Amino acid sequence: MATKVDLKRELPCYTAERDTPRLIDVPDLRYLMIDGHGDPNTDVYAEAVGTLYPLAYTLKFVARAELGRDHVVMPLEALWWADDMASFTSARDKSRWSWTLMILVPDWIGDDLFAAAVDKVRARSAPARLGDVRFATLSEGRCVQALHIGSYDDEAGLLRRMHEEFIPGHGLTMTGRHHEIYLSDPRRVAPEKLRTILRQPVAPAGPGPSAGR
Repeated sequence: MATKVDLKRELPCYTAERDTPRLIDVPDLRYLMIDGHGDPNTDVYAEAVGTLYPLAYTLKFVARAELGRDHVVMPLEALWWADDMASFTSARDKSRWSWTLMILVPDWIGDDLFAAAVDKVRARSAPARLGDVRFATLSEGRCVQALHIGSYDDEAGLLRRMHEEFIPGHGLTMTGRHHEIYLSDPRRVAPEKLRTILRQPVAPAGPGPSAGR
């Protein structure tokens, strides 16, 4: 029987300290991805989640059958962005959010296995958005991340500290999209106990304007 690999245990970027921003280098990683817009408490978001998971589990079984390699299906993740990032903190306007939902897959899974898994899911009762799922690499590099424990709606305070204190305080600027990793299943865990890694890609801040006279 193939050893079941759990990437949460093998990749250092899937651990974080509670309420304590830290710098970490994230390798290039491959994901199943699907895009959307608006409040995550909607049918549109639920439909996207309901499209990713059947494909992720089918991909696991295809890889086990074809390669003899097994893995734990990873938790849901999401990239979030908006024209005004204040909609995630002070404004907190979910209707303005855009998102990409993602599930990480091991690096031994290639495009051929992804295509085979899509065909198998389509042959059954295919989710409506199956054709919108892509298999792509995310390159984040240097990031700041911290663990939030509690309701998703209570993330704003930690995000403000990351965005407005830690990142500029370390001579950095935000570069990529806000990234969340949902380590808990909200259907089974009370809101105050939810564990979520908050991640923000960064780069060295450029020099400020010269002080002319």
